[in-house]
Order: sequence, then C-alpha cells, then structure tokens
Amino acid sequence: MAVKHFEAEVRREPRGAVLDLRGEIDGFAQETLDAAYAEAEKDNPGAIFLNFEEVDYINSTGIALIVGLLASARAAKRALSAYGLSEHYVEIFNITRLSDFMGVFPDEESAIGAFSHQQSAISQNQEAES
Repeated sequence: MAVKHFEAEVRREPRGAVLDLRGEIDGFAQETLDAAYAEAEKDNPGAIFLNFEEVDYINSTGIALIVGLLASARAAKRALSAYGLSEHYVEIFNITRLSDFMGVFPDEESAIGAFSHQQSAISQNQEAES
C-alpha cells in the first residue's frame, strides 16, 4: 500500500475557516497540520472546521495532533468541529472522547449549520439579557 502524504488547504467560509485535509494523519503530518491551522486562525474566525472527507488513515500520533488542535482552539475560545470522518474514525473519536469536546458531523453543511444555530442562540440570549 502506497503512503499518501498529508496535505491541508485552508478555505474561508462566512461562518469560519475550513481545513481540507487529505492523506494520512500521522507524525509526518504535524508541520503541515500546524501550519494550516495557524493560517486558518489568522482572521480570528469563530470556528474552524476540519474536513476529513479525503483522509485515509489516522494513527495514534495523528489523534494526538488533533487533540493539540483542540487545545489550541479551546485556549482561543474558538469552536472546532470535524466532519467527513469514516464510521471507524467516528467510533475512534467517541472512544477517545474527542467527540465530547468537538462537534462531529457527517458533512460540511451540517457542521456549519450547527455552528450557525449555536451562534444565533447565543446572540438571542445576549439580546434578552440586555
């Protein structure tokens, strides 16, 4: 089996930044993943969405890298969500409890929609308190 080197691209969306991830997430992905995350943070988006639709494999080191992104997002009080995970990796996110701290969605539309809904609810609560 040929190794698919990791690639990441940042897309700007009205509700946040999307990291389109491709290949294998392992120890060799760290530099590329960190650089893409830093690029996504530049405009201080309210949320960053990790697109796993083209990710073939994530090993334990890759999971640790994702935990690192989650820690960065939480420190910045920024939402971090994942979508496009295979059933196997959804189960891994559940077992490792990553899904307790970040939204896990089947597709981009539902991930961004959930964030938009959450932001609307927060705005309504703030208006009611005023």
